[in-house]
Amino acid sequence: MEKIRITKKFDFEMAHALWNYDGACKNIHGHSYKLFVTVRGVPVQDEQNVKNGMVMDFGDLKKIVNRNIVKRFDHCVVVSREAPHGFLTRVEQMFDKYELTPFQPTSENLLSYFVEILKKELPDKTELVKLLLYETESSYAEWLLEDNR
Repeated sequence: MEKIRITKKFDFEMAHALWNYDGACKNIHGHSYKLFVTVRGVPVQDEQNVKNGMVMDFGDLKKIVNRNIVKRFDHCVVVSREAPHGFLTRVEQMFDKYELTPFQPTSENLLSYFVEILKKELPDKTELVKLLLYETESSYAEWLLEDNR
């Protein structure tokens, strides 16, 4: 059997600010992110297996991405831990969900971070091959396995 790719789309809302940046994105602002996760594998070829014919159950992929990315980052404020962030802990009502990252929270860096998370969570014989993270309708970052071998 040949390898097949499957893709699932996820939506989440997230705010961020870019520390020490020279443009408008240095201010806290939000985006409606769209994350496309593509995995590759050989579909199960066992009529006795409940996953027969599947590379991976879309429901299982959904659980992995929701648990590790969407639930964590949806309606979250994300800033680099290098930025002054003390105010986040002092304003309870508006900043009860925030994430301090060891990197500048650009789409590119977030995407790399998501790759590392998902690689650890995917089942054996299922390979992460592509992630697209849309920050706006016309701007996205893309990660491809073939570029990182």
